[in-house]
Amino acid sequence: MNGILVKNQLVFDFASGSLGPSKSLLASTYLYLNSSASKLNLTFENILGDNLIENKDVPIKTLKYSDCISDNSHEKISAQKNLNPITKLVGPLNKINWKQIYKGFSEFDPKFQDDDDLKLIKMDPGASVPLHSHGGKEYILVLSGSFCDEFGTYQKGDIQINDQKIKHTPIASNDEGCICLTITEKDVIFFGRYGSFLNLFTFIKSFFK
Repeated sequence: MNGILVKNQLVFDFASGSLGPSKSLLASTYLYLNSSASKLNLTFENILGDNLIENKDVPIKTLKYSDCISDNSHEKISAQKNLNPITKLVGPLNKINWKQIYKGFSEFDPKFQDDDDLKLIKMDPGASVPLHSHGGKEYILVLSGSFCDEFGTYQKGDIQINDQKIKHTPIASNDEGCICLTITEKDVIFFGRYGSFLNLFTFIKSFFK
C-alpha cells in the first residue's frame, strides 16, 4: 500500500481540493517538508488549471482582489506563508503540552473537527509501538527525527500510508526519537502477546473521544 502511486494520489487529491480538513492539513504539511512532492503538486495544479480554463461551460465567480486577502500587512502574510502548516495550527512543536500514553510514547490532540482522527505523536529515542494494523487507512508524516518498521526507514518529510492489510512495529530512532503527524480512519488493531489487552484499552478509550 505504501507506494509511490498512493502518495501521488494524495497529492493529486489535495491539488484538486477533494480532501477533507485533516488530510488537507497533512498533505499541505507534506508539501511544505518535501520538495519533490511540492513540485509534483505544482504540476497537478497546472494541469487542473488548464482543464478548468478549457471548460467554458463552468461558471466562474467574479472576485475582487480584496476578497482573496486578509487585513494583515504584507509582512505578516509573507511570514505566515513561510510557516509550517502544522505550526500555524498548534504553534512550535517544542512547546506542545504532550499527554503520555505509555513510557516513551506521547500524543497531542489538536481537536480538529473531522471524521478522520488527526493526532501528533512523539516517540522517545528507541521507543516502539506494538505490532498493529488499522481498520482503515493510516497516514504517518514525519515532522522531526525518524522511525523504522518492517518496511523501511522514514525521516523528516517522509510519509507512510498503510491500509488494513499492513501490520508493522514502528521504532523511533535511537538518536533523536521522532515526532509525527498521523491520521487514522479507524481504530488500531493490536497483535501479539498483549494484543487483546491493548485492543480492550483502545475500545474503552474510544468512549472518551
